[in-house]
Amino acid sequence: LFNIFRVTHSLVRQCVTKVELTVSCENLMDKDIGSKSDPLCVLLMNSSDSQWFEVARTEKVQNCLNPKFAKKVSIDYYFEIVQKLKFGIYDIDNKTVDLNDDDFLGELECTLGQVVSSKKFTRPLVLKNKKPAGKGTITIIAEEIKDNRVVNFEVQARKLDNKDFFGKSDPYLEFYKQTETGWQLAHRTEVVKNNLNPCWRPFRIPLQSLCGGDMEKPIKVLLITFLKSTFCKAGVKAEFECINSKKKQKKKGYKNSGIVSVKLCQEYTFLDYIMGGCQINFTVAIDFTGSNGDPKSPQSLHYISPQGVNEYLSAIWSVGNVIQDYDSDKMFPAFGFGAQIPPTWQVSHEFPLNFNPSNPFCAGVEGVVQAYRACLPQVKLYGPTNFSPIINHVACFAKQALQQTTASQYFVLLIITDGVITDMDETRNAIVNASRLPMSVIIVGVGGADFSAMEFLDGDDGRLRSQTGEAALRDIVQFVPFRQFQNAPREALSKSVLAEIPGQLVEFLNTMKLAPPNSNPASAMTVSS
Repeated sequence: LFNIFRVTHSLVRQCVTKVELTVSCENLMDKDIGSKSDPLCVLLMNSSDSQWFEVARTEKVQNCLNPKFAKKVSIDYYFEIVQKLKFGIYDIDNKTVDLNDDDFLGELECTLGQVVSSKKFTRPLVLKNKKPAGKGTITIIAEEIKDNRVVNFEVQARKLDNKDFFGKSDPYLEFYKQTETGWQLAHRTEVVKNNLNPCWRPFRIPLQSLCGGDMEKPIKVLLITFLKSTFCKAGVKAEFECINSKKKQKKKGYKNSGIVSVKLCQEYTFLDYIMGGCQINFTVAIDFTGSNGDPKSPQSLHYISPQGVNEYLSAIWSVGNVIQDYDSDKMFPAFGFGAQIPPTWQVSHEFPLNFNPSNPFCAGVEGVVQAYRACLPQVKLYGPTNFSPIINHVACFAKQALQQTTASQYFVLLIITDGVITDMDETRNAIVNASRLPMSVIIVGVGGADFSAMEFLDGDDGRLRSQTGEAALRDIVQFVPFRQFQNAPREALSKSVLAEIPGQLVEFLNTMKLAPPNSNPASAMTVSS
């Protein structure tokens, strides 16, 4: 039952609706002496009458009893499930993550269904004993996320007015989104202390949060006073004046209170890369170790049934049929490992299935299947189960691709195996090195072996580290046991193992600031007061 549930969940999550929650409070209790509370909101969730678990936290707003939290909370919405939410408000007076040592200002329990069915969901805050938390209220606004694009900003200002008597101003910016009910805070920068020529840290705002995905929609930016309208193209700096309306009325020669310079940096999506000419190069590696059993025996994992299938072939077809659409020439290198191969019968851990080292490519997924069928009776299954040689082999080509100035290639290695890795330390090193290259690794475990080591390589529980302690730059490994998909729909395996590839590709190529080979000129955005 557990296996069936996991497969079903993986299918559902591909088309799940995401909602973004904006939180604000009013009339919070003041727990600080000599100043006001510094509130933060934490969101807890409970979907199955079990323990509450933390989903997200907003930023801390200093000295404020009516906070408008800039950080949004994005969660999955399921119509068919009662999703219980708990919003807790705390006065943060230290730098520890634990909230037990912070003052509790109140909470609200509700369901996500209640929030999404209201344009503006406002309720009173209560204490742990359910009594009112003073006059405090909380307001939650939910929006469906229809646009996953993100805008990167680099902002600086110069020659700002000095507002401090004993030093220089401490400026920060607030970006506002226009909504039906007025301006809504979308992002707040950090404060740059004692500086009239501040340069803020680069930041990113989801386009949905900034303008509802509408590039023509005006936004409002506050820097002590409002900013004059301007027109800014991505990748191009725009400069605009800070106008103090009171000073402008009083002083005839008044020009401005400083200049703000904004650079809008493009962040590409998965489809931007694919439609812009980025090729996904697919490589297959098949386990030919002795633990698979004699291919002639029906008990062997390499035994091909009268219907022409086995778990290896099913995995190749399932993943390859999806990924081949992203490779223009559809020529896939296919390798085996862990077998003795002719004519010397030495063990090899990266031999071409077609026995042609100078041209290991197969024509499409069908070519890989034919090469596998032809190879099987020609080799002797042996061992050990070493992954590092084939990972390093693909990494060499990924490293060459990284020398190019655009995101022209990304590599996906599919390893199909039946057993425990023998060269775990070397494999960890290889994956950590590959995490700095344009490649991902998919591991499909066939048979009923113990695959706990594979789960370790799939860094979902933390960053994978090499033998020397070097951390992977990112998680590039996705592991699934084939047995979870034996009774699932045909497309279930591919949906599960390929679900993380778009995110891994986008994360790496954007981090490396690589544009698609045929990228179009970026769209424009209006910044107005």
